[in-house]
Order: sequence, then C-alpha cells, then structure tokens
Amino acid sequence: MPLHNPPPAGYAGNMELNDVMSVLSTVAPEHLAEDWDQVGLHLAGNGKAVRQAMLCIDLTPAVLDEAIASRCQLIVAYHPPIFHPLKRLADRDWKEKMLAKAVRKGIAVYSPHTALDAVREGMNDWLCEGLGKANVRGSIGPPKHGPSGHYKVVVYVPREAAAQVRSAMFRDGGGTIGEYFDCSFNLEGIGTFQGGEGTNPAIGKPGRAENVEELRIEMVCWPDRLGSVLKAARKAHPYEEPAIDVYQLFKELPPEDEEQTPGRVVVLKKAVPAKTLITRVKKTLGLNQVKASVPQWYGPEPRRMMNPMTMQEIKLRDPQGNERTRLNEIQTIAVCVGAGGSLFEKYPHADAYLTGEMQHHQILDLYQKGKVVILAGHTNTERPFLGRYRDRILASGGEKVDWLISEADRPLMQIV
Repeated sequence: MPLHNPPPAGYAGNMELNDVMSVLSTVAPEHLAEDWDQVGLHLAGNGKAVRQAMLCIDLTPAVLDEAIASRCQLIVAYHPPIFHPLKRLADRDWKEKMLAKAVRKGIAVYSPHTALDAVREGMNDWLCEGLGKANVRGSIGPPKHGPSGHYKVVVYVPREAAAQVRSAMFRDGGGTIGEYFDCSFNLEGIGTFQGGEGTNPAIGKPGRAENVEELRIEMVCWPDRLGSVLKAARKAHPYEEPAIDVYQLFKELPPEDEEQTPGRVVVLKKAVPAKTLITRVKKTLGLNQVKASVPQWYGPEPRRMMNPMTMQEIKLRDPQGNERTRLNEIQTIAVCVGAGGSLFEKYPHADAYLTGEMQHHQILDLYQKGKVVILAGHTNTERPFLGRYRDRILASGGEKVDWLISEADRPLMQIV
C-alpha cells in the first residue's frame, strides 16, 4: 500500500511566502495548537516567492539536502524543528548545522504539528476513518477557538456614578466596535458588600452589610487600550475596591460536533473483536505489524476470561457457580496520533486506545482496567497523512506551488 499519493502534475507558478502561510493556516489554524507547542514559521527564508515546497514529518539533514536538490523554497515539517529555545547556531551538533545550512540556502521552514492534529479533516479524523462505520465521532480535551483580538471589560458601579465611570472608559478607548463609538451594555442589579475594620466605604459603614443598587457596565476594548481603560475606570469609580472583570473574547464557537481538540472518540456502529480492529489499523497505516496490549482478563467482576485476539469469552463460573459465556467486544475507541498517553487520561471510558506510543505505566494501568491498547509507532500514525495534507493545501488555495513529499523522511525505528 503506497503511503503517499503521486505528486500532482501541471502546477507552475509561485506564491509569496505570506500567502502560503495564509493557506497553511487555513488548513490548520495555529490557534488550535496546544499551548506547549511551537507551531508556525520557524525560518523565514530569503524572502523569495515559493515555487516548490516539501512536506515531511521530521526535518533531518537528509530531508534538507533533498529539498535543496529539488530547489524548494519552503519545507513544511510536521514536527517543529525548533522545539526548545536555541541559544546559538554554531555548528556544534547536527541540528545547529542543519538549521544554519537552511538559513544560508534561504529556505523557509514551517510547522503545523498539533494544529493539524486538532483541526477537522486533520490527522486524527483521517486515522478514525479506517476504524469502521461510526455512530458518533467526538473529541477528547477542551476545544480551542481563536481570540478575536478584543477584550470585554465589566465594571459594577452604583447607579449615581455610572455615567462618570462609563464616560471615563469611553475617553480612554473603550466601547469601540468598528465605526461605532461609546458602545456599552448596562444591566441593573443589587450589589452586596461589608467593609472590614480600617475600610472607608463610599456607601455605608465598616462592619455593616450593605445592599446597593448597581449597574453592570460592559464594553469591548482593544488590547492596546486595556490598561488605560482599566486605569480610567478605577480613577472614576467611587469605591475603594471596585469590582472589575476582564474577559478575552473569542471567535464564534462552532457547534459541539465540530469541536476541534487534540484527540477523538469513535463509537462504532457495530462492535468488533480486538483482532478485527488491529487488522483495520494495519490496513489504514500500511503496516504489517503493530504493538497491541489485549488483556486476558476483560471486564468487571465477576472476572471473565477472554481469548486475547478474538475477545470470545471462555466459559467460566461466577462466584455463585453459574456458568457465564458472552461476547465482549470493542465499540468505543479513543484515538490520538503520535503520543496520546497523557491525553487518554482525560477519557477513561473507551474500550480501546489507539496511538503511536505510550509510556509503560500508562499501558499497564489500562491493561489492569481491561482496556485494549494499540501502538502503531509514533510517526507511523502521522506520515501516511502527508498525501491527504497536500490535497487539502491544494484545495485551500495553494495550487500555484508544486508540493513535494519527501522521500528521505522515513521512520526512525524499524522492526528487525
């Protein structure tokens, strides 16, 4: 089974690097990446337009030489080549030498990494396709949606002081929406407080519970004006300790079935034995072998002995002496390309867990809980997607660039 689609023919032209970055961000929006990740542009190149670009999983010296020989202006490496901060490029090791060579050759380098995992029709969704027909495809992990660039400032103020606080916030840049100015929303309510000893409340007395008619004033604010607006609100507010909230605003939230997170959950229409699921995974990834942990003891008490591969239950007697014989198959599968161990801890309810690699203690824990684990190799779960990734780039506006898939980029570990 070929890992990659054949290269497209007939694409000639070029695109400015910024335009290519825009296409790549459309395919895998960078705000979907994990907070710890280093997605985006790593090397800016020499400023020349991009005519040829190379896709790979890992940027290695061999891949760089291949890109140079192919006259590429851009390399899109799924794994970030610069993950930890570099203090220098002094040719001390292979990575410094490689990056310095890329700089000298004027080649730009970009990485989508976990943004490409999370986005719909990205790596995780692709890997789910080969598991079988599903009733539900959900997400693991909290959804991430991009910031709009605005904040919302909320101030609670006595009714009689509302106008002066609102005007002060407007003067310092709050409440601007497009070509509209002095925009705010005001809601009436009751504020309660009790000042401690040593306080000097504007309303009431220390040590006495107070109920005050207040307005909740809220308005949007640009980041560069946030500090000034907060300072103006505090200065105009009559309270010693005004209640002020600041919220970062986000783009429109997608419906729940389109949440884009680092992992996926698949609920198959028809449950299958472990052996069937393993066969489907190998076919999807073009592999002859994968690692699998299939518990012999499977299910809640009373314990039921299962055939590890077919999941056909072996006849046992429960503590009351009654014979128990029943199929116990896999229907719910948690999926994460690469390394999904820590993510899977957020979803303990699956029958099986599919990823590239996990730590031993994580596998052991799932085994003892009767869960099936399938490990296909870290990059084995990622590299076959590159052909699909190229198709999505072309369909999203990158058709002027000739997109190559590296032949020098290969799995590091082999079964020998």
